[in-house]
Amino acid sequence: MKAVVFPGQGSQFVGMGKDLYESNEQAKELFDKANDILGFSITDIMFAGTDEELKQTDVTQPAIFLHSVILAKTTADFSADVVAGHSLGEFSALVANGALTFDDALLLVSKRAKAMQKACELAEGGMAAILGLGDEQVEELCAPIEDVVPANYNCPGQLVISGAKQGIELACEKAKEMGAKRALVLPVGGAFHSPLMEPARAELAQAIESTTFAKPVCPVYQNVTAKAESDIVKIKENLVAQLTAPVKWTQTVQNMLHDGIEQFVECGPGKVLQGLVKKVDRKIPTSAI
Repeated sequence: MKAVVFPGQGSQFVGMGKDLYESNEQAKELFDKANDILGFSITDIMFAGTDEELKQTDVTQPAIFLHSVILAKTTADFSADVVAGHSLGEFSALVANGALTFDDALLLVSKRAKAMQKACELAEGGMAAILGLGDEQVEELCAPIEDVVPANYNCPGQLVISGAKQGIELACEKAKEMGAKRALVLPVGGAFHSPLMEPARAELAQAIESTTFAKPVCPVYQNVTAKAESDIVKIKENLVAQLTAPVKWTQTVQNMLHDGIEQFVECGPGKVLQGLVKKVDRKIPTSAI
C-alpha cells in the first residue's frame, strides 16, 4: 500500500514549478488559472521572485499548494491508497483524494494564509525547533510557560514549539538546561498551530463551512488526530481545528505504518517529508514525484 504525502510551509524555493509550467500544457493552464483566481501573478514570484517575496505567508502557502497539486494532476500514473499533508499540505492532499476541487482549495488556502497573516499582526509570536529531547519532555517543558505549546511533532527527537515570543525564548533556555541538542528559534512570522491563531481559525471556519466537499476516493490522515478519515463532516472539523492544534506528523507516520503502508511518495517542492518519514522508520521506502 502506498501513501502520497504533501509538504507544508518551509519547502518553498525560487524557481519552483517553472519547469512544469514550461513543459506541460495542462500545468500551464492551471498556473494561469491560479493567477486569475488569486488576482495577482503568483507565477512571477514563484519562478523569478526573491526569497523575501516568496517567504510572505500569503504567497508561500498558495505557492506550495500549487506546485504540489499541479504536480499530482500532471503525473499520468498518479495513484494513492491513502494521502496526508503536513499542515498546509493537508489541503493539497484533499484535492488529490477528490474531497476538494482545485479552485475551491486554492481559495481556501489563500483565505487561510491571509487570516494567519492577520493573526500574526495581532499578537507577537514565534516558533522554535527543539532537537534531542523526547516528546514528553518537551510537553513537560511547555506546560508551565504561558501561551507556549507543542506545535509540530515532526519526528522522534524533533518537536517544534509555538507561542508568545518571550515564552519561546524562555522555553529555549529551559530546553538547553534539560539537555536538548539544539533549541533553534525559527524564521517564521508568527505562532502557527497555537492558541494565538484563534482569530484565523474563526475566519477559516466560516470559509470551510460554506465550501462544498465531496466524498474522498481514499482516506486522508489528518494532522489533528493522526488518523485516517473519510467522513466529510469530520474532515471539515479537523481542517478548522488544525490552525490552533498541533501537527501530529510523527504519530501520523506511525499510524500509517501500523495500518499497512509500505511506501511513501512525496509530492511537492523539496524532500522534507521523506527525511521525516525516514526518522520514524529508516527501512521504509520513500521517493518523490
